[in-house]
Amino acid sequence: MLKEAIYHRPKNNFAYAYDGKTLHIVLQTKKDDLNSAVLIYGDPYNWSDGRWVNQTLAMKKSGSSDFHDFWFIAVKPEFRRMRYGFRCSDANETTIYTERGFFQSPPADTAFYFCFPYVNGIDVFNAPSWVKHTVWYQIFPERFANGDKSNDPENALPWGSTPPSPSNLFGGDFQGVLNNLDHLVKLGVNGIYFTPVFKANSNHKYDTIDYMEIDPQFGDKETFRKLVKECHRRGIRIMLDAVFNHSGYFFEPFQDVLKNQENSIYKDWFHLYEFPVVTKPEPNYDTFAFVSSMPKLNTEHPEVRNYLLDVARYWILEFDIDGWRLDVANEVDHAFWRAFRTIVKEAKPDVYILGEIWHDSMPWLQGDQFDGVMNYPFTDAAVDFFGKREISASAFANKITSVQHMYPKNVNEVAFNLLDSHDTSRILTLAGRYPARVKLMYLFMFTFPGTPCIYYGDEIGMDGGQDPGCRACMIWDENRQDQDIFQFIQSLIHFRNTDSIVGNDGDLHFLSVDDREQTIIYEKSSNERRLIFMINNNDREVCMKNIFTQEKEEVNELIPEQGTITKRRVDLAYSVTLNLEPNGFKILEQIFKRLGQNPVNKKAWHSPFR
Repeated sequence: MLKEAIYHRPKNNFAYAYDGKTLHIVLQTKKDDLNSAVLIYGDPYNWSDGRWVNQTLAMKKSGSSDFHDFWFIAVKPEFRRMRYGFRCSDANETTIYTERGFFQSPPADTAFYFCFPYVNGIDVFNAPSWVKHTVWYQIFPERFANGDKSNDPENALPWGSTPPSPSNLFGGDFQGVLNNLDHLVKLGVNGIYFTPVFKANSNHKYDTIDYMEIDPQFGDKETFRKLVKECHRRGIRIMLDAVFNHSGYFFEPFQDVLKNQENSIYKDWFHLYEFPVVTKPEPNYDTFAFVSSMPKLNTEHPEVRNYLLDVARYWILEFDIDGWRLDVANEVDHAFWRAFRTIVKEAKPDVYILGEIWHDSMPWLQGDQFDGVMNYPFTDAAVDFFGKREISASAFANKITSVQHMYPKNVNEVAFNLLDSHDTSRILTLAGRYPARVKLMYLFMFTFPGTPCIYYGDEIGMDGGQDPGCRACMIWDENRQDQDIFQFIQSLIHFRNTDSIVGNDGDLHFLSVDDREQTIIYEKSSNERRLIFMINNNDREVCMKNIFTQEKEEVNELIPEQGTITKRRVDLAYSVTLNLEPNGFKILEQIFKRLGQNPVNKKAWHSPFR
């Protein structure tokens, strides 16, 4: 037993309150090292005859990464407080692991054990419940649809007449979104994430001029108000992009700095190195990246802080938006985000706060700042396996398991899962322009915990490379749209919306991976049934044998087609053989005859590919 690899920390993603009564406990060990892990737990004040009264519960191995196994248990301490340790066993020895180290037998003193002092309800991570049931659609407003020619910029080009560039404009606007809401309803999405809509100089609008005004090329405030109301009438939530890390070059306070230099009343609004302030050849002030037209805001300054908090409050109270996506969120101070959460939740308690962070984001997900982050670790794993095919099936399973254990479960349930965005190449391009690979990625994303997002145009087969290639005009000519992809995604959204196991109510576990065949099998399960997903991620047919061994089980094949799910009964005696087409998949539904029957039959899933 490699004791150095055994790790637990009584906080964050290893010990947390899932709700007001339930604790989730996770133990990390060396991969394939332990045979079992058992939780030893009890109330620290519960003693009898001079002995601490405690109980034991067997932990379940919830997954494995490249180097570690993860063991999980959900427990409901009677009085919402708990001391606990772990009994770890391999083939040769058993040891007791506590906060003070390893022991041959359980220590008598509760001070030696890990401590969860008390489940205080206010400390429980509490994201808006509606997010778990939301499928997002990201819109880059300048490129979605031009519904009102009267507000086109002077140099606007005919729609889709030329490839996108960093500076060209095509006149996309809010009226264009309003005119095409039926498209979104037909697809089945119930959330729209808009990239910035405030007055700005660029086509992407991440260089804000005025945070309190709609960019005139998108329309006016009344048009936006109508858009929000029409979306809400259709059950669609609205999330706006907040660019609070930096402003634009033409932001009035920055222009005042350039004009008045050290005499400017706004000089402390930015991170200036020296005077005079210059933009060329290099800016002598902090910026987003090294872009001189995007000066970084000093969010520690009280005036800046209050101004931006007023912005956050205004768009909620005046227009009833449902979420804020926070650009470059990791470069803004934590104190500001705590104040932001307080202000936003006071204005509307169920607003979704989403941070753009591309790496491990646990410091922002303690319940006092963000509700979720953009789940780029998930994105990278899915693209590398299904799209680029640069990693093996086992490497993919390991990466996804790491993603699953990166955060608490209640955080994962509202993580913003995406395959591409305005900041990446489009998913069809990343997949070598093979629609079959794109289908596999969407199948996995829509069956993964969290809240999935579709980038505009992906649903009809648009492609495009890195920015600006990924920001082309939406194709509205149905003769140029891939209707097969549209109906497939439509079917998956219907599947997720009508079967709770597909989304966040079913735990995802890998049952089998095969590096030679590049195939994976995983399940989403409950006590009554499980869904089994078999994916063949290569260009040749694969035969699966001995899928089930239990007699007289009810098994159905679920087929996404024509925007819905078709169910077909599978004839089953003791075993069944299935062929997976190249780049194909199958979804099987297993109904348990006895409630509580263990859904995982390891013997049935050992090396199923032949």
